Amino acid sequence: MSVLVPFAEVGFAESWWIQIIKAVVIFLVGFTLVPLALMLDRKLMGRMQMRYGPNRVGPYGALQPMADIGKLLFKQQFRPRTSVGFLFAFAPVISMICAAATFAIIPFGGTVDIFGTEVGLYGIDVSIGILFAFAFSGLSVYGLMLGGWASGSKYSFLGAMRSAAQLISYELAMGFSILGIVITAGTLSLTGIVEAQSGMWYIVPQFVGFCIYIVSAFAETGRPPFDLSEAEAELVGGYSTEYGGGRFATYYAAEYFHMVIASAIAVTMFLGGWQLPFVDPPTWVDPIVVLVKTVLVICVFVWARTTFPRPRYDQLMALGWKILLPLATANVIVTAIIVVVTD
Repeated sequence: MSVLVPFAEVGFAESWWIQIIKAVVIFLVGFTLVPLALMLDRKLMGRMQMRYGPNRVGPYGALQPMADIGKLLFKQQFRPRTSVGFLFAFAPVISMICAAATFAIIPFGGTVDIFGTEVGLYGIDVSIGILFAFAFSGLSVYGLMLGGWASGSKYSFLGAMRSAAQLISYELAMGFSILGIVITAGTLSLTGIVEAQSGMWYIVPQFVGFCIYIVSAFAETGRPPFDLSEAEAELVGGYSTEYGGGRFATYYAAEYFHMVIASAIAVTMFLGGWQLPFVDPPTWVDPIVVLVKTVLVICVFVWARTTFPRPRYDQLMALGWKILLPLATANVIVTAIIVVVTD
């Protein structure tokens, strides 16, 4: 049965100083999760491949991501003579800005009372909800396209063209995979969608949509085995071939940031957000629940990286257009019919 959650119930105006504090917290939490995701990727992948992974810098290698980032930031900046200077430097920034803006709508809980002030445990709760995330996801394509074109390299430009085609293709399947949830919940608000899962997580009725979303997320974030835009065996490094130092670190961090966001959206849309089955935990536990679930989804990304071989580019595109998109469309039609019949 459709549960209509109007925006007035989940959104409210907050003071300007609360919004500034929340912006700082979002920035700190988001950019703290990036090195943690990088460390989890390398350590878990090492265990899956019967090796230790990073274990020298810091206790159990915990400071290795910081060492890698520091090494890149202190390298000398350079660019090819044929590159377009301003766009070459600005392209990685676009990818990072789009990731940070999308992270602002991830809900880590409902509204709580902090020293007598109602505060929402999210950056913003916009009425367009998931469309906001897809809008910035579409804009992030420009960061890859401009980086490849402005580099003045044929390898980089070919990688940029691959990235654009891949992101646009799989964004359609990803959008349709989530449309079934929007129809079921009757709202676009992410907090409203989480509240609608109080009885049952949407991964149960929308398991097909969940599978389509996860596969599409691999392609959207450029993660292996769908990292065809960076395929080092064919394109040297794809759109980032000519990048080094801090600019490459920005692209690298943006990739992991997008992976964290894709995992958090999966938790919000399919895995109940801060909801737990058969348990009503106190409010302060809600952000911890979301973070733990997000880490578990990130582990799925790492597992896929170590398990599946990289397909050919034509196979990647065929999977998106000939299999995932028709399947996602059928899932939306079936969901709509069930909602209308049972309402």
